Amino acid sequence: MSITLNTPVSSLMTNKRRAGALKSLGIVSIGDALTYYPFRVTDPVPLRALREARAGESMAFAAVIRSLRVVPMNARRGYRLEALADDSDFARTRNVAGAVAPLTFFSYKKQYVDWLGMRLRAGATVVVCGMPSEYGGQLQFTHPEILTVAPGPTTDDEFGGDDAMFVPVTSSLKYDADTVEAGLRRVCRPRPVYHATSRISSEHIHESILGFLRMLAQDGDDAAAAASGGTPGGSVSAEGLFVDGLSVNGMAASDATHTGGSAIETARLAQAIPDILPEPVRTAKRLMHRAEAFAAIHNPDSTKDFARAIDTLRYEEAFVCQTALLQARRHAHHAAAESCPDTALRDAFIASLPFDLTNGQREMIDDIAADMSRDTPMQRLLQGEVGSGKTVVALAAMLQAVGSGHQAVLVAPTQVLAEQHVATIEKMVGGLHASDDGDAIRVILLTGGMKLAVRRRALAAAASGQPCIIVATHAAFSKTFQAPNLALAVIDEQHRFGVEQRESLRGKADKAPHLLVMTATPIPRTAAMTWFGDLDISWLTELPGGRKPIRTFIVPESDGRTMGSMFAHIRQRIDAGERAYVVCPRIDADSDADDVDSSVSGGSEMDVYDRSDAGTGDDERPQRPPLHSVTEIAARLAGLPQFAGVEFATLTGRDDDEAKARVMADFASGRTPILVATTVIEVGVDVPQASCIVIFDADRYGLSQLHQLRGRVGRGGTNSWAFLISRAESGSPAEQRLQVIQGSLDGAEIAQADLEFRGAGDVLGDAQSGGKSSLKLLRVVKDAGMIADARERADRLLSDDPDLSGDVQLAGAVLDFTRGNETFLTSS
Repeated sequence: MSITLNTPVSSLMTNKRRAGALKSLGIVSIGDALTYYPFRVTDPVPLRALREARAGESMAFAAVIRSLRVVPMNARRGYRLEALADDSDFARTRNVAGAVAPLTFFSYKKQYVDWLGMRLRAGATVVVCGMPSEYGGQLQFTHPEILTVAPGPTTDDEFGGDDAMFVPVTSSLKYDADTVEAGLRRVCRPRPVYHATSRISSEHIHESILGFLRMLAQDGDDAAAAASGGTPGGSVSAEGLFVDGLSVNGMAASDATHTGGSAIETARLAQAIPDILPEPVRTAKRLMHRAEAFAAIHNPDSTKDFARAIDTLRYEEAFVCQTALLQARRHAHHAAAESCPDTALRDAFIASLPFDLTNGQREMIDDIAADMSRDTPMQRLLQGEVGSGKTVVALAAMLQAVGSGHQAVLVAPTQVLAEQHVATIEKMVGGLHASDDGDAIRVILLTGGMKLAVRRRALAAAASGQPCIIVATHAAFSKTFQAPNLALAVIDEQHRFGVEQRESLRGKADKAPHLLVMTATPIPRTAAMTWFGDLDISWLTELPGGRKPIRTFIVPESDGRTMGSMFAHIRQRIDAGERAYVVCPRIDADSDADDVDSSVSGGSEMDVYDRSDAGTGDDERPQRPPLHSVTEIAARLAGLPQFAGVEFATLTGRDDDEAKARVMADFASGRTPILVATTVIEVGVDVPQASCIVIFDADRYGLSQLHQLRGRVGRGGTNSWAFLISRAESGSPAEQRLQVIQGSLDGAEIAQADLEFRGAGDVLGDAQSGGKSSLKLLRVVKDAGMIADARERADRLLSDDPDLSGDVQLAGAVLDFTRGNETFLTSS
């Protein structure tokens, strides 16, 4: 049976329950298993004789079982097994006197106790690893790790010596280790710890991965013999983990890379796991071979080897992703697009504006005009501060397309935002004409919630090819939408759309449309270099004239006096004709997890490879108070004397599009001047009269999202305030995060801090941080230098060999990455 990285795990494991548990972790193939990386590695366990034991400190020793007894626990049910271990022989090698200590196990299952009794029978040689404790004045080990050792000839150096020892040619079927030295080496060496579940433990994950490494290391002859019923290596899994002939004893497998006949030979492993990095790159960077790195990660000799292996595969990820991005960028520049050189309509629009454009807006409009005048597709990311005027820049680009005789589509993430865009665009272009005939510029709305007859008319107008601006939601990606004269696609809030959707726009016209993606979510330049490396990136940092800084305050929820003053201030602003948002993370008190805003984090995602502590499980974390809900806060505020006579409105993701439009209209008109909502108001909601925003549970949001929410106020040039209601403890990381946003209005600075506090996953979203990506080790902030180095080397490589014909393995890895990570590659 030929085994490769693509071989399904289920075809190799007779234990279907474990195969199912691995599948639940996303481990379907051997390749998946090898890239299921441990999140930390344990420190080496010291060898100590029993007389050298220190309570509370892990240790390992070899011993002989002198006696065994099983005691029923009638009062508590179950059994207590106690084996008396004598370390005299092992202690002699350490020049100390021998001693005895009980090894104690508790279990409700008689089958488990019987199994332990067979392993720990009197006279058996065992290797013990555990943490000693004191009970009744005597040293004891409770539930230590036990390896049974096969009887056989030994030397005096067997107990931890460095000299050669006797190693049987084949492993015994009944024992966990062939020799005491092999057993001690296994329990003392650093061991990887994996994210586990109730279905499978970290130890069993480790055991399974080591078994897969053994299989890959077998040569073709051994594999063929195994498939026909032979037993290469002489091992069969005690638990029936793997198909007969392709398995090793689960415990002995952990010695596989280091012990004689059961070794995982790196040379053989390299034949099954070819290197991806070009040899000159690997040599220059002094990196491990890929096969060696996998072995060192899953079965490290030392923590230093583990760290070096992680760095190797981290650089490999950086090199593959940057090669893929650079290739995508080069290929895009060779595609054909409609040239849009006519800027007369665009210039008329700019001249008609009742305000002056900022220098940044003018520069951006000129850059886009130059891109669109070419016959290759523009691919540009426009990143702008909240309220920096991205919509005006996008509209100028769309008018350039229309003025050149083509169509433009603006894709918005929600119907409410699409309708707002239509109203804004119609107002701004109302006095312009699309042609010399005096035809007005046609603006078409297309959403999934439209009535069928209206929707059909919109689809027919787009399909006619008549120059126009189409504003659409996800309906733009449907098969029924056709725009044969499409020259420009503008995607608002790009992180809300996937690659399949963006690629579908390419099929709406004969040529690839120019692409302008916009985001108000600030992304640091180092992150942008990684995640948007295939796009030309532009930043709008200058706010339009008249915008005043938003004053931001952190308000402890327990401070009743300050809370009362804040509500009194909001009432004054409402009486002055202004509006206020109140944001809550939940819809109602009974909301399940699906109704809680996904970006509200219960804690920060830290880089597990840089943590010095072992970490804690979720059940050990301090319990946080429940998140506030819209229904709870709306009722609470309505009962306050400060808001007597004031009408409230609520807005959540559960509301249908018609209800959302009605609520926003009432809020904008002042009929309901206070809007209690979830984060559905985060993007695109533009009510100039809104001057105050109150964000409950602000300590549970990311900084970039708080910055986005804060940008909903002050859009009409009035003084504005943001109040961050917090239950964070003084001096806690959550309070430190809020202090960052209180002290800065610079989106890039805030994004950088957010990335450092929470990690790339929370800031950029799962699709761009490894949720469905093959990027599992690369860190956007800390590895910025590594990414830049990989990009430079990849660029040189592609300059010499654009098709990677000389690096077949790298070409395959790039292709696999591209197929599995189009969302990543297209910055969606």
